[in-house]
Amino acid sequence: MPQLPAPDYPADVRARLEADAREVIARYPDSRSALLPLLHLVQSEEGYVSRTGIRFCAEMLDLTTAEVTAVSTFYTMYRRKPSGDYQVGVCTNTLCAVMGGDAIFDELKQHLGVGNGETTEDGKVTLEHIECNAACDFAPVVMVNWEFFDNQTPDSARQLVDDLRAGREVEPTRGAPLCTYQQTARILAGFPDERAGAVEATGGAGHASLAGLRLAKGETGPGRVVSPRSAGYPADEPPATHPSSHDAPHKTSASDPKHPSGPVTEEGEE
Repeated sequence: MPQLPAPDYPADVRARLEADAREVIARYPDSRSALLPLLHLVQSEEGYVSRTGIRFCAEMLDLTTAEVTAVSTFYTMYRRKPSGDYQVGVCTNTLCAVMGGDAIFDELKQHLGVGNGETTEDGKVTLEHIECNAACDFAPVVMVNWEFFDNQTPDSARQLVDDLRAGREVEPTRGAPLCTYQQTARILAGFPDERAGAVEATGGAGHASLAGLRLAKGETGPGRVVSPRSAGYPADEPPATHPSSHDAPHKTSASDPKHPSGPVTEEGEE
């Protein structure tokens, strides 16, 4: 049975979205390059990329709905069904997982009564596991609408989702103030971030991430070698050899006693 054409937006919504879309398209030399931000734009309207949104993007960019669908289903940042106001993503990549991310994810699934990619009955929270978000030094990390909540535990994550569902104010560990998923989608479409304090805030590298950079710039003292082999000398006195010096390559004659050549001298002569 053939599928019915996707419905269109109401006239007032269509007019508003067309004005926004033309502004986005004008930023690119080739109109089809605007597809990704336009998908964020329609997602900001309905909270996901609907058939109506796909039709709108196709008409604005002179593409087929198949071409738009192929892109919208390729990227995980585009939702394919109605979801919650807050996307709660638990990093379950390697470091976050071993630091407790798996435990947090399991706790939230049980506490919220939902599985991966599912939404609570009140429509507030969509839970999903996410890949690395480059915040490994703050593991385990939970993200709400792509804002960072660092060094989480099962208890703190449970309190976080309870606060979100109750409408209580929640502040990210760092970065801009929290907003709804639809508001986040509009920002990702390329429109000004109007949240109070968003311009001053930074969601970039935190203090732990920048420790190596400060060390390289000489802004802090050199690191101290800490090794299980260090027990035999005082903490303020380095060992005579590097802790891994026993792993260094030996001279051929020393590493293979059966080798016929004699020991090599400092001058390279036998």
